[in-house]
Amino acid sequence: MAAGKRLNYNFFMRDVLKVAPELIGKILVIRTGKNAFRRYMITETEAYRGSEDEACHASKGRTARTEVMYHEGGKIYVYFVYGMYWMLNFVAGEKNDPQAALIRGIEGFIGPGRVTKALKIDKSYYDEDLTTSKRIWVEDTEIRPDIKTGPRIGINYAGDIWKNKPWRFFIIKNS
Repeated sequence: MAAGKRLNYNFFMRDVLKVAPELIGKILVIRTGKNAFRRYMITETEAYRGSEDEACHASKGRTARTEVMYHEGGKIYVYFVYGMYWMLNFVAGEKNDPQAALIRGIEGFIGPGRVTKALKIDKSYYDEDLTTSKRIWVEDTEIRPDIKTGPRIGINYAGDIWKNKPWRFFIIKNS
């Protein structure tokens, strides 16, 4: 897959409901060695939108875990779940407006735990800047796939209103 232009701060400084769907079709690049990189198309994301969103970690307040969500867009928010998976999120929006897009799928890997396992994402990526990092970033492409929306997954605790928001975005598969 050919290299594209790296996404800059302007892309990430917007509302997550614009960023999350527009990440679909972009290329996630990760360094695998001194001069080795792997490129994967982002195929599924999920938006978490601020302290009012009961499914968003920021709804419980500002903590050491969620601190990076309060930074300007373009940072990485990773957290550990179920004692076995790291979740990869890209912070979106303005400073002190905690929003993030969970990367739920990349080409070849469906499910956020599988994504981070394949990419070897761990806590060391927390607060990494996607716009300047030498080991992980996102590139634009000419690809503008048709996307579908659906309810977010695995957030029953947030209640019906929040779990049913159509804030999951994914590529429509051709039959």
